[in-house]
Amino acid sequence: MSQPSPVYSNVSIALHWIIALLVFGQIGLVMAHDATHGSDMSRTLLNLHKSGGLLILVLTLVRIGWRFKEPMIALPAEMPGWEKLLARGTQIGFYLILIGLPLGGWAASSAAARDISFYGLFDWPLLPIGGGREAARQFMAMHELGAKALYVLLFLHIAGALKHQFINRDNILRRMLPFIRPR
Repeated sequence: MSQPSPVYSNVSIALHWIIALLVFGQIGLVMAHDATHGSDMSRTLLNLHKSGGLLILVLTLVRIGWRFKEPMIALPAEMPGWEKLLARGTQIGFYLILIGLPLGGWAASSAAARDISFYGLFDWPLLPIGGGREAARQFMAMHELGAKALYVLLFLHIAGALKHQFINRDNILRRMLPFIRPR
């Protein structure tokens, strides 16, 4: 039986779950946007998607900054090396994607000179990028490729968490869900 794993701080847990909810919200907004393409609702959904992406960018940067104060908890010594490598690679991949996707969307809007209203509160500044629609299309193609990579990372992350909880029974999931009873 494994010893209970240490638990992340409330700040780390809150940032993890807020970003996770925002990411799933982004997926829902894209699906709703695609279903209502061309309507006023579609534009509203796209604006919410842009705002959500920028909020994810800011929160991810905060989370990375917080990592300097609170480093990642060590993985269990008995965990195989390949699994440790996959776990850390997935975590690093998430950071790269959660920075890269919003930057790509921001760059696309900037290249096309399309304003970004941050939840209707203020206009987010555009990046000094030219190129018009063609450059915006290229940024969006990269953005869509990044979204596919995000789906792979989400699958790996969720599958890994469930494997550790229900197969390995090693308390790894408890690090981000401390209300789960230790095994």
